[in-house]
Amino acid sequence: MIMCGMSAAFSALFGTPMAAAIFSMEVISVGIMHYAALVPCVISSLVARAVANYLGLGAEEYLIPNVPKFGIKTAVLVCLFAVLCGLISIIFCTSLHKYEEFLSSKLSNPYLKALVGGTSVLILTLIIGSQNYNSTGSAIIASCFTGATIGLQVFLLKIIFTTLTLSCGYKGGEIVPTLFIGATFGAAFGPLLGLPAPLMAAVGMGALFCGVTNCPISSLLICFELFGYEPMPYFLLAVAFSYWVSGYTGLYKSQKIVYSKYRSNFIDKHVQ
Repeated sequence: MIMCGMSAAFSALFGTPMAAAIFSMEVISVGIMHYAALVPCVISSLVARAVANYLGLGAEEYLIPNVPKFGIKTAVLVCLFAVLCGLISIIFCTSLHKYEEFLSSKLSNPYLKALVGGTSVLILTLIIGSQNYNSTGSAIIASCFTGATIGLQVFLLKIIFTTLTLSCGYKGGEIVPTLFIGATFGAAFGPLLGLPAPLMAAVGMGALFCGVTNCPISSLLICFELFGYEPMPYFLLAVAFSYWVSGYTGLYKSQKIVYSKYRSNFIDKHVQ
């Protein structure tokens, strides 16, 4: 029932029923899939998406106007980019977990912890002079596909704001901030590689999502549902390398790494 609920909520919110059905089966134990839940999760995902459509919540779609021809040069550049995305996912997850542990060790009172975290966010917002990093950032994500200029500092600031917010008890979700970080990093770094910003924003979203969730199949399906199948080789390479580089870090402490990412042996341990 938990897996069905995860699939339904994910599908209704993001408009990606294929990815939603698979994500709940893939995220629990990295290395194995709980196929017994396939039919219930698929039904839950499709029904939730239909209800969301009926109530007026449309699915997100992003247009990639220019997809360069895939070749050896672009493959190498995408692999390099994906490695960076894997490293950023490590930084993001480690920042969240370590800062939460630090606050908990210093402040046992949850209200004091919330006060410190909330005050930190307010002060940083005043210093930055913008509220672009205080919300989910859906408008910023959309701007990555419409030609807006995105600086390299944007994804770093989102990591900082998200870490300060979630670590002190304000639970607002990690998935959309992850997509924000991936999209803005791709839009900012892609042109430096000579690749279109919208394409690399899409690739960055998929690669970051894979890096923080350790769910390569779901990440691929999200890319296909949000951006179409034309950039498939880019998505495939980026997700594979990000999954490989991100190691055993992840957003969810309860997630189990059942099989090693690098060897064939059974390891069965928790992500730290």
